[in-house]
Amino acid sequence: MSTSQTPPRRITQRRIAALAGVSQATVSLVLNDKADGDARIPEETRERVLKVLRETGYVADPAARRLAGVGNKILGVFTYEPAFPTESRDFYAPLLSGIEQAAENLGCDLLLFTSAPVVNGTRRLLHEHNRLRLADGCLLLGVEMDHAELERLVADGFPFVAIGRRDVDGVPYVAIDYTSGTARLVGEAWELGHRRFAYLHVDSRGESVFDRRAGVLDELARRGGDAALAELVAIPSLGDDLERDWAAIRSSGATVVVVETAEWAERLHAFAVRDGVDVPAELGMIVLAEPGRGGSRVEFTRLSPPRTELAAAATSLLARMLDPDDRVEQGELRQTLPCPTLAGATLVAPAASGTRSTPEGSA
Repeated sequence: MSTSQTPPRRITQRRIAALAGVSQATVSLVLNDKADGDARIPEETRERVLKVLRETGYVADPAARRLAGVGNKILGVFTYEPAFPTESRDFYAPLLSGIEQAAENLGCDLLLFTSAPVVNGTRRLLHEHNRLRLADGCLLLGVEMDHAELERLVADGFPFVAIGRRDVDGVPYVAIDYTSGTARLVGEAWELGHRRFAYLHVDSRGESVFDRRAGVLDELARRGGDAALAELVAIPSLGDDLERDWAAIRSSGATVVVVETAEWAERLHAFAVRDGVDVPAELGMIVLAEPGRGGSRVEFTRLSPPRTELAAAATSLLARMLDPDDRVEQGELRQTLPCPTLAGATLVAPAASGTRSTPEGSA
Protein backbone atom coordinates (compact mmCIF):
# COMPACT_ATOMS: atom_id res chain seq x y z
CA MET A 1 0.00 0.00 0.00
CA SER A 2 1.30 3.46 -0.83
CA THR A 3 1.41 6.26 1.73
CA SER A 4 2.26 9.91 1.63
CA GLN A 5 5.83 8.91 2.60
CA THR A 6 6.14 6.38 -0.24
CA PRO A 7 8.17 7.85 -3.09
CA PRO A 8 6.43 7.71 -6.45
CA ARG A 9 7.58 4.99 -8.80
CA ARG A 10 10.29 6.38 -11.06
CA ILE A 11 9.18 6.56 -14.68
CA THR A 12 11.99 5.18 -16.79
CA GLN A 13 12.39 4.34 -20.45
CA ARG A 14 12.13 0.72 -19.43
CA ARG A 15 8.72 1.39 -17.86
CA ILE A 16 7.62 3.36 -20.94
CA ALA A 17 8.62 0.45 -23.17
CA ALA A 18 6.61 -2.01 -21.06
CA LEU A 19 3.50 0.19 -21.12
CA ALA A 20 3.75 0.76 -24.87
CA GLY A 21 4.54 -2.87 -25.65
CA VAL A 22 7.78 -2.05 -27.48
CA SER A 23 11.51 -2.46 -26.90
CA GLN A 24 13.49 0.03 -24.86
CA ALA A 25 15.57 0.74 -27.96
CA THR A 26 12.41 1.87 -29.77
CA VAL A 27 11.56 4.27 -26.94
CA SER A 28 15.09 5.67 -27.10
CA LEU A 29 14.81 6.23 -30.85
CA VAL A 30 11.49 8.04 -30.48
CA LEU A 31 12.87 10.25 -27.69
CA ASN A 32 15.89 11.15 -29.79
CA ASP A 33 13.81 11.94 -32.89
CA LYS A 34 15.24 8.95 -34.74
CA ALA A 35 11.87 7.39 -35.46
CA ASP A 36 11.88 8.30 -39.12
CA GLY A 37 12.07 6.17 -42.25
CA ASP A 38 15.71 5.28 -41.66
CA ALA A 39 14.91 3.78 -38.28
CA ARG A 40 12.03 1.78 -39.78
CA ILE A 41 9.63 2.44 -36.89
CA PRO A 42 5.99 2.30 -38.03
CA GLU A 43 4.09 5.50 -37.47
CA GLU A 44 1.48 3.62 -35.42
CA THR A 45 4.22 2.39 -33.06
CA ARG A 46 5.72 5.85 -32.77
CA GLU A 47 2.35 7.36 -31.88
CA ARG A 48 1.74 4.66 -29.28
CA VAL A 49 5.05 5.46 -27.59
CA LEU A 50 4.35 9.21 -27.69
CA LYS A 51 0.91 8.63 -26.17
CA VAL A 52 2.41 6.74 -23.22
CA LEU A 53 5.05 9.45 -22.82
CA ARG A 54 2.34 12.11 -22.62
CA GLU A 55 0.15 10.10 -20.23
CA THR A 56 3.00 9.36 -17.82
CA GLY A 57 4.44 12.86 -17.98
CA TYR A 58 7.88 11.43 -18.75
CA VAL A 59 10.59 14.07 -19.23
CA ALA A 60 14.19 13.14 -20.00
CA ASP A 61 16.67 15.15 -17.97
CA PRO A 62 19.23 16.61 -20.41
CA ALA A 63 21.53 17.74 -17.58
CA ALA A 64 21.60 14.26 -16.11
CA ARG A 65 22.32 12.77 -19.52
CA ARG A 66 25.25 15.15 -20.03
CA LEU A 67 26.64 14.34 -16.58
CA ALA A 68 26.40 10.65 -17.38
CA GLY A 69 28.39 11.20 -20.54
CA VAL A 70 25.75 9.80 -22.89
CA GLY A 71 25.11 13.04 -24.76
CA ASN A 72 27.75 12.11 -27.34
CA LYS A 73 26.08 8.74 -28.01
CA ILE A 74 29.47 7.29 -28.94
CA LEU A 75 30.34 3.73 -27.95
CA GLY A 76 33.98 2.69 -28.01
CA VAL A 77 35.13 -0.69 -29.35
CA PHE A 78 38.48 -2.18 -28.39
CA THR A 79 39.90 -5.51 -29.54
CA TYR A 80 42.84 -7.07 -27.71
CA GLU A 81 43.84 -8.78 -30.96
CA PRO A 82 43.85 -6.98 -34.35
CA ALA A 83 40.34 -7.27 -35.80
CA PHE A 84 41.03 -7.08 -39.51
CA PRO A 85 43.94 -9.36 -40.51
CA THR A 86 42.79 -12.35 -42.59
CA GLU A 87 43.22 -14.86 -39.79
CA SER A 88 41.06 -12.74 -37.43
CA ARG A 89 38.15 -11.94 -39.72
CA ASP A 90 36.13 -15.07 -39.05
CA PHE A 91 36.40 -14.50 -35.30
CA TYR A 92 35.55 -10.80 -35.28
CA ALA A 93 33.18 -10.42 -38.25
CA PRO A 94 30.00 -11.71 -36.52
CA LEU A 95 30.86 -9.80 -33.34
CA LEU A 96 31.40 -6.50 -35.13
CA SER A 97 28.24 -7.08 -37.15
CA GLY A 98 26.21 -7.56 -33.97
CA ILE A 99 27.70 -4.41 -32.43
CA GLU A 100 26.99 -2.37 -35.55
CA GLN A 101 23.37 -3.53 -35.80
CA ALA A 102 22.66 -2.82 -32.14
CA ALA A 103 24.38 0.57 -32.24
CA GLU A 104 22.36 1.57 -35.30
CA ASN A 105 19.13 0.58 -33.56
CA LEU A 106 20.15 2.59 -30.51
CA GLY A 107 21.10 5.64 -32.57
CA CYS A 108 24.74 5.47 -31.42
CA ASP A 109 28.01 5.90 -33.30
CA LEU A 110 31.00 3.58 -32.86
CA LEU A 111 34.60 4.57 -32.20
CA LEU A 112 37.18 1.84 -32.88
CA PHE A 113 40.33 2.32 -30.80
CA THR A 114 43.30 1.38 -32.98
CA SER A 115 46.20 3.40 -31.56
CA ALA A 116 46.89 1.08 -28.64
CA PRO A 117 50.51 -0.08 -28.40
CA VAL A 118 51.36 -3.78 -28.62
CA VAL A 119 53.27 -5.14 -25.61
CA ASN A 120 54.51 -8.76 -25.66
CA GLY A 121 52.22 -9.48 -28.60
CA THR A 122 49.08 -8.07 -26.95
CA ARG A 123 47.40 -4.71 -27.32
CA ARG A 124 47.18 -2.47 -24.28
CA LEU A 125 44.03 -0.42 -23.76
CA LEU A 126 45.30 1.73 -20.90
CA HIS A 127 48.38 3.53 -22.12
CA GLU A 128 49.73 7.07 -21.79
CA HIS A 129 47.96 8.44 -24.86
CA ASN A 130 44.72 6.44 -24.76
CA ARG A 131 41.58 8.23 -25.97
CA LEU A 132 39.12 6.13 -23.99
CA ARG A 133 37.25 9.16 -22.63
CA LEU A 134 36.20 10.22 -26.13
CA ALA A 135 33.55 7.50 -25.85
CA ASP A 136 30.72 7.30 -23.35
CA GLY A 137 31.64 3.69 -22.63
CA CYS A 138 33.50 0.83 -24.27
CA LEU A 139 32.95 -2.72 -25.52
CA LEU A 140 35.93 -5.03 -25.06
CA LEU A 141 36.62 -7.99 -27.34
CA GLY A 142 39.32 -10.63 -27.29
CA VAL A 143 40.03 -14.28 -26.51
CA GLU A 144 42.41 -13.13 -23.77
CA MET A 145 42.13 -9.83 -21.89
CA ASP A 146 44.52 -8.14 -19.51
CA HIS A 147 43.05 -8.73 -16.04
CA ALA A 148 45.00 -5.83 -14.53
CA GLU A 149 43.44 -3.45 -17.07
CA LEU A 150 39.98 -4.80 -16.32
CA GLU A 151 40.53 -4.29 -12.59
CA ARG A 152 41.64 -0.71 -13.21
CA LEU A 153 38.58 0.05 -15.37
CA VAL A 154 36.33 -1.27 -12.62
CA ALA A 155 38.17 0.79 -9.98
CA ASP A 156 37.98 3.95 -12.13
CA GLY A 157 34.24 3.51 -12.67
CA PHE A 158 34.52 3.78 -16.44
CA PRO A 159 31.48 2.14 -18.10
CA PHE A 160 32.39 -0.93 -20.14
CA VAL A 161 31.14 -4.39 -21.04
CA ALA A 162 33.35 -7.35 -21.90
CA ILE A 163 32.16 -9.66 -24.64
CA GLY A 164 32.79 -13.08 -23.17
CA ARG A 165 33.08 -14.32 -19.58
CA ARG A 166 35.84 -12.77 -17.47
CA ASP A 167 37.26 -13.99 -14.17
CA VAL A 168 37.66 -10.53 -12.67
CA ASP A 169 35.43 -9.20 -9.88
CA GLY A 170 33.06 -6.44 -10.92
CA VAL A 171 33.48 -6.85 -14.68
CA PRO A 172 30.16 -6.62 -16.56
CA TYR A 173 29.98 -9.12 -19.41
CA VAL A 174 27.77 -11.02 -21.80
CA ALA A 175 29.00 -14.55 -22.49
CA ILE A 176 28.09 -17.79 -24.23
CA ASP A 177 27.64 -20.99 -22.22
CA TYR A 178 30.37 -22.97 -23.99
CA THR A 179 30.66 -25.40 -21.07
CA SER A 180 27.12 -26.78 -21.34
CA GLY A 181 27.18 -26.91 -25.15
CA THR A 182 30.49 -28.78 -25.20
CA ALA A 183 29.32 -31.18 -22.49
CA ARG A 184 26.18 -31.91 -24.50
CA LEU A 185 28.20 -32.97 -27.55
CA VAL A 186 30.64 -35.05 -25.50
CA GLY A 187 27.69 -36.69 -23.78
CA GLU A 188 26.16 -37.58 -27.15
CA ALA A 189 29.42 -39.22 -28.20
CA TRP A 190 29.48 -41.19 -24.95
CA GLU A 191 25.90 -42.36 -25.47
CA LEU A 192 26.90 -43.62 -28.93
CA GLY A 193 29.56 -45.79 -27.34
CA HIS A 194 32.75 -43.73 -27.63
CA ARG A 195 35.14 -44.20 -24.73
CA ARG A 196 38.50 -42.99 -26.00
CA PHE A 197 38.58 -39.28 -26.84
CA ALA A 198 41.28 -37.06 -28.32
CA TYR A 199 40.98 -33.35 -27.62
CA LEU A 200 42.86 -30.89 -29.85
CA HIS A 201 42.57 -27.58 -28.03
CA VAL A 202 43.96 -24.08 -28.29
CA ASP A 203 46.92 -23.40 -26.01
CA SER A 204 45.43 -20.26 -24.44
CA ARG A 205 44.51 -18.71 -21.07
CA GLY A 206 41.24 -17.28 -22.41
CA GLU A 207 38.13 -17.92 -20.33
CA SER A 208 36.18 -19.22 -23.35
CA VAL A 209 38.95 -21.78 -23.94
CA PHE A 210 38.78 -22.83 -20.27
CA ASP A 211 34.99 -23.13 -20.51
CA ARG A 212 35.11 -25.48 -23.48
CA ARG A 213 37.83 -27.50 -21.78
CA ALA A 214 35.68 -27.75 -18.66
CA GLY A 215 32.82 -29.04 -20.81
CA VAL A 216 35.00 -31.90 -22.06
CA LEU A 217 36.61 -32.79 -18.74
CA ASP A 218 33.55 -32.39 -16.52
CA GLU A 219 31.30 -34.44 -18.80
CA LEU A 220 33.79 -37.30 -19.08
CA ALA A 221 34.29 -37.24 -15.31
CA ARG A 222 30.53 -37.32 -14.82
CA ARG A 223 30.10 -40.19 -17.26
CA GLY A 224 33.02 -42.42 -16.44
CA GLY A 225 35.00 -40.87 -13.60
CA ASP A 226 38.77 -41.16 -13.45
CA ALA A 227 38.78 -44.07 -15.89
CA ALA A 228 37.21 -41.90 -18.60
CA LEU A 229 39.63 -39.06 -17.94
CA ALA A 230 42.53 -41.51 -18.17
CA GLU A 231 41.36 -42.46 -21.67
CA LEU A 232 41.31 -38.81 -22.80
CA VAL A 233 44.28 -37.72 -24.89
CA ALA A 234 44.57 -33.92 -24.65
CA ILE A 235 46.67 -32.27 -27.36
CA PRO A 236 47.40 -28.55 -26.81
CA SER A 237 48.22 -26.78 -30.06
CA LEU A 238 49.09 -23.43 -31.58
CA GLY A 239 47.86 -24.65 -34.97
CA ASP A 240 51.32 -24.26 -36.45
CA ASP A 241 51.93 -27.99 -37.10
CA LEU A 242 48.63 -29.76 -37.68
CA GLU A 243 50.41 -32.64 -39.42
CA ARG A 244 52.09 -33.39 -36.09
CA ASP A 245 48.75 -33.01 -34.29
CA TRP A 246 47.09 -35.36 -36.79
CA ALA A 247 49.77 -37.98 -36.18
CA ALA A 248 49.17 -37.65 -32.42
CA ILE A 249 45.42 -38.10 -32.89
CA ARG A 250 45.87 -41.23 -35.02
CA SER A 251 48.40 -42.81 -32.70
CA SER A 252 46.16 -42.15 -29.68
CA GLY A 253 43.66 -44.85 -30.61
CA ALA A 254 40.81 -42.36 -30.13
CA THR A 255 37.46 -43.15 -31.73
CA VAL A 256 36.42 -39.50 -31.71
CA VAL A 257 38.35 -36.24 -31.74
CA VAL A 258 37.10 -32.97 -30.26
CA VAL A 259 38.58 -30.03 -32.18
CA GLU A 260 38.59 -26.48 -30.85
CA THR A 261 38.48 -24.51 -34.13
CA ALA A 262 36.66 -24.96 -37.42
CA GLU A 263 39.77 -24.15 -39.44
CA TRP A 264 41.70 -26.94 -37.74
CA ALA A 265 38.81 -29.34 -38.25
CA GLU A 266 38.74 -28.64 -42.00
CA ARG A 267 42.44 -29.41 -42.33
CA LEU A 268 42.24 -32.54 -40.18
CA HIS A 269 39.35 -33.80 -42.29
CA ALA A 270 41.47 -33.25 -45.42
CA PHE A 271 44.26 -35.29 -43.82
CA ALA A 272 41.74 -38.06 -43.08
CA VAL A 273 40.62 -38.13 -46.71
CA ARG A 274 44.24 -38.20 -47.86
CA ASP A 275 45.13 -41.06 -45.52
CA GLY A 276 41.99 -43.10 -46.22
CA VAL A 277 40.48 -42.63 -42.76
CA ASP A 278 36.69 -42.71 -42.95
CA VAL A 279 35.01 -39.87 -41.02
CA PRO A 280 32.83 -40.65 -39.11
CA ALA A 281 32.88 -44.47 -39.48
CA GLU A 282 36.51 -44.76 -38.36
CA LEU A 283 36.95 -41.46 -36.57
CA GLY A 284 34.21 -39.20 -35.26
CA MET A 285 34.74 -35.43 -35.20
CA ILE A 286 33.21 -32.83 -32.88
CA VAL A 287 33.98 -29.16 -33.55
CA LEU A 288 33.63 -26.49 -30.85
CA ALA A 289 33.17 -23.54 -33.23
CA GLU A 290 31.29 -22.25 -36.26
CA PRO A 291 32.80 -22.52 -39.77
CA GLY A 292 34.19 -19.36 -41.36
CA ARG A 293 32.31 -16.95 -43.59
CA GLY A 294 32.81 -19.21 -46.59
CA GLY A 295 31.02 -22.06 -44.86
CA SER A 296 32.30 -25.63 -44.81
CA ARG A 297 32.22 -28.46 -47.29
CA VAL A 298 31.85 -30.82 -44.33
CA GLU A 299 28.72 -30.87 -42.18
CA PHE A 300 30.50 -31.12 -38.86
CA THR A 301 28.81 -32.07 -35.60
CA ARG A 302 29.51 -28.87 -33.72
CA LEU A 303 28.66 -25.98 -31.48
CA SER A 304 26.76 -23.10 -33.05
CA PRO A 305 27.54 -20.15 -30.77
CA PRO A 306 25.25 -17.11 -31.37
CA ARG A 307 28.11 -14.62 -31.63
CA THR A 308 26.21 -11.89 -33.48
CA GLU A 309 23.48 -12.01 -30.84
CA LEU A 310 26.17 -12.06 -28.13
CA ALA A 311 27.70 -8.79 -29.36
CA ALA A 312 24.30 -7.15 -29.83
CA ALA A 313 23.29 -8.06 -26.28
CA ALA A 314 26.57 -6.64 -24.92
CA THR A 315 26.00 -3.41 -26.84
CA SER A 316 22.46 -3.10 -25.49
CA LEU A 317 23.71 -3.74 -21.94
CA LEU A 318 26.32 -0.98 -22.26
CA ALA A 319 23.69 1.43 -23.60
CA ARG A 320 21.47 0.65 -20.62
CA MET A 321 24.36 1.22 -18.21
CA LEU A 322 24.90 4.65 -19.79
CA ASP A 323 21.24 5.65 -19.66
CA PRO A 324 20.45 7.66 -16.52
CA ASP A 325 16.79 6.80 -16.98
CA ASP A 326 17.47 3.09 -16.65
CA ARG A 327 18.37 1.10 -13.58
CA VAL A 328 20.42 -2.00 -14.38
CA GLU A 329 20.10 -4.53 -11.58
CA GLN A 330 23.26 -6.23 -10.29
CA GLY A 331 22.14 -9.58 -11.64
CA GLU A 332 21.83 -8.11 -15.15
CA LEU A 333 25.46 -7.05 -15.33
CA ARG A 334 26.57 -10.61 -16.10
CA GLN A 335 24.56 -12.41 -18.73
CA THR A 336 25.11 -15.83 -20.31
CA LEU A 337 23.47 -16.95 -23.54
CA PRO A 338 22.84 -20.65 -24.27
CA CYS A 339 25.01 -22.30 -26.92
CA PRO A 340 23.05 -24.39 -29.47
CA THR A 341 24.58 -27.48 -31.06
CA LEU A 342 24.19 -28.94 -34.55
CA ALA A 343 23.94 -32.70 -35.07
CA GLY A 344 25.97 -32.63 -38.28
CA ALA A 345 27.25 -35.75 -40.02
CA THR A 346 30.59 -36.45 -38.36
CA LEU A 347 29.52 -38.37 -35.25
CA VAL A 348 28.20 -41.95 -35.28
CA ALA A 349 28.71 -45.02 -33.10
CA PRO A 350 32.34 -46.20 -33.12
CA ALA A 351 33.45 -49.26 -35.10
CA ALA A 352 33.15 -52.48 -33.13
CA SER A 353 36.91 -53.02 -33.08
CA GLY A 354 37.64 -49.56 -31.70
CA THR A 355 41.06 -49.71 -33.38
CA ARG A 356 42.71 -47.23 -35.66
CA SER A 357 45.30 -47.69 -38.36
CA THR A 358 48.34 -45.40 -38.13
CA PRO A 359 50.53 -44.01 -40.84
CA GLU A 360 54.08 -45.24 -41.24
CA GLY A 361 56.44 -43.57 -38.82
CA SER A 362 53.73 -42.32 -36.45
CA ALA A 363 53.76 -43.88 -33.04
